[in-house]
Amino acid sequence: LRKVDSDLDEQSVNKLAIALNVPFYVTHFDTKQHAKQHKLSIQEAARNLRYKWFEKIRKENELDYILTAHNLNDSLETFLINLSRGTGLKGLTGIPTIHNKIIRPLSSFTRNEIEIFASHNNIKWREDKSNEETKYTRNKIRHKIIPILQELNPNLLDSFKQTLKNLQGSEDIIQDTINSISAQMQLIASQRIFNISTIKNSIKTNPQAYIHEMFSPYGFTNITDIINLLSAQSGKQVFSKTHRLIKDRDLLLMVKNRVPKLQERKEIFENDLKFKIQFQNLEIKFKIETANNKQQTTNNLTIQTDKFKIKFPLIIRKWQKGDYFYPIGMKGKKKLSKYFKDEKMSLLEKENIWLLLSDNKIVWVIGKRQDERFKVTQNTKEILTLSIKESLLFQN
Repeated sequence: LRKVDSDLDEQSVNKLAIALNVPFYVTHFDTKQHAKQHKLSIQEAARNLRYKWFEKIRKENELDYILTAHNLNDSLETFLINLSRGTGLKGLTGIPTIHNKIIRPLSSFTRNEIEIFASHNNIKWREDKSNEETKYTRNKIRHKIIPILQELNPNLLDSFKQTLKNLQGSEDIIQDTINSISAQMQLIASQRIFNISTIKNSIKTNPQAYIHEMFSPYGFTNITDIINLLSAQSGKQVFSKTHRLIKDRDLLLMVKNRVPKLQERKEIFENDLKFKIQFQNLEIKFKIETANNKQQTTNNLTIQTDKFKIKFPLIIRKWQKGDYFYPIGMKGKKKLSKYFKDEKMSLLEKENIWLLLSDNKIVWVIGKRQDERFKVTQNTKEILTLSIKESLLFQN
């Protein structure tokens, strides 16, 4: 992007690395192409590419943290950018000093203080030429807005530093409150399953503020949609870039968005029965044995079928609208949608259901119920036993 200036920056850092006897890493990106492909601004695209590369280096070298040189001026610029775009309290607390594996040790120092320190210690640095251009929002704020604010208050950065401390303290208090309320709403502590009645009763005073604080960390920005979801029909969903909220009867479920799998179907041939089959979140083991007079038992995790009734290849796939089977122990067929409803299965459970089919007939609603047509009878000569691991079932 900066051509010659970028090359000179690289040479300067390389020279410093040699002098300090530390490793030097360099890479090159097609930032414009990445920005166009992902519909990002040039600055956002460059930032995403940088941090992804930093994390790659950190993992490859088994390092604990990534350190960046953001300073108090950068936090003030971020504060003003977020303020101009509209934000909650969190967006006004500046750039965090510690965030996951990233530490910003200079975040409490001003740019001027850092430059004075560098000059006194004969540390040379290079200015990023792109910082002088005012076509970018951050640079426009830096060169046009902040100087005016400093005219009004020559101690602007000192005042801002104290304001940040106040805002961060308030943010901590709010977060503690939100965490406490969220814990009361969640039916299962390890899962994001919320009781809608509890949500409504807990946030009567200011529902929009509570909903914003609870769900904005997961990318949800349209708070009105979430509030409307609380009273919507079962099955309705609201999406963010990373998560979705699902209304399921009296519950609100939050899960990560599903990444489309390359393979949603698997064929199992007779020769495969010698091996353990691993597919998606399933691990299936097979056993063939001669039938005897012992009473055969089945459960959700293990079924026994009459091998003679099985036609290969067996098929594993997701359930589809219109699918039906003959539940073992019952007379007649039942649509899976009706079976799921009778079993009071959540929308997420239904999404994660896999079927095992033979000749397009359901043999097993895996982990739930066997089909009557394939059960072992007095006439069975050979038994095909199939079993799965419970710990792998229904992982989202």
